[in-house]
Amino acid sequence: MQNPFRRSTSADHFEVKTIEAEGYGPLPPIRINAFRMGLLGGLGVLVALLVGSIVTQLSTVLVYVGLALFLALGLDPLVSLIEKKLPRPAAIAIVVLGALVAVAGILFAIVPILVKQTSNLVEDIPGYVDDILASEWYNNLENMFGDGFQDAVNGALSFIQDPANLLSIGGGIVAVGAGVATGITAVTIVTILTLYFLGSLRSMKRALYRFVPAYRRQAFADVTDQVTGAVGRYVMGQVSLALVNGVLSFVFLTIIQAPLPALLALLAFIGSLIPLVGTLSASIIITALCFFNSPQTALWAGIYYLIYMQVEAYILSPRIMNRAVSVPGAVVVIAAVAGGALGGVLGALVAIPIAASVIIIIQKVVFPGQDAKKAPAPVVAS
Repeated sequence: MQNPFRRSTSADHFEVKTIEAEGYGPLPPIRINAFRMGLLGGLGVLVALLVGSIVTQLSTVLVYVGLALFLALGLDPLVSLIEKKLPRPAAIAIVVLGALVAVAGILFAIVPILVKQTSNLVEDIPGYVDDILASEWYNNLENMFGDGFQDAVNGALSFIQDPANLLSIGGGIVAVGAGVATGITAVTIVTILTLYFLGSLRSMKRALYRFVPAYRRQAFADVTDQVTGAVGRYVMGQVSLALVNGVLSFVFLTIIQAPLPALLALLAFIGSLIPLVGTLSASIIITALCFFNSPQTALWAGIYYLIYMQVEAYILSPRIMNRAVSVPGAVVVIAAVAGGALGGVLGALVAIPIAASVIIIIQKVVFPGQDAKKAPAPVVAS
């Protein structure tokens, strides 16, 4: 006799007939305890909510860890290159000291210039405002829109010229100080974690390999090495592009006598670190800031960045990034947009190496597994 409360399959029929043939009689009905199932389901929901709350609370820490691991993978190719001639601890020390010296050199070279140029800009702002108000194009706009345009411009100028308003935009002195302190703390934590990950990267990989069965461990290790290598090459390639943009921007902006060329070049460098939209956004901002000097300076800056973006897109980026990660253009666009939507700037930064990692996994794991299937799986008769 078949259990009426149980959905039967071929295997179930065979098991029931065997048990009944041995004299055990019909199987007892299976009773479902609704209260127990509801309690377990409710506990599962509570555990999921608790895990989500913990992840939300630790989101800042997870961002620090992810960024440090990302930087460690980016510096690892340099460490591996130096490691061919020196022990790994010495290679790590050289790379880290070189990075710190480079950052310190940039800061010591730029900060005095920024302080001087910022003070000059503050002193020259009234002159810039007078030049704009006396220009022909401004008079044309005033004649076109009338007194309302003049009132709006006067209100905007009075707001900008009051330093208290600028501080209120940032939330006040306390908020600005807290933001600076948070930034310094974040840089310190990320630097320490980067050093730790860089020193223990191989041991971390070996520990990860132990979670994989021994017969699959070598293939898993090969794929992992390719993925981490792709991430490292991408980081170095993106930094190289940003460095080229920053240096060329500083040279050209100095030639055309743009305001704050060091600060604008730093903005160009930071913008180039963001895939796709970073260079364009930084170019628009720099061109707009050059307009305060003169429309001619802004015109020269706009022409330069239009030319540079073409050179970067068709010459520099293919030569540098194709050696770093081989990702189709459409995948790059989709990954960068999706990463930016999910994680902002950091999401856009890590989206392309993640896409490259997924492509490597598909090529090395999924495709070989599908190619090995020469025939459909055998069907077991009931």
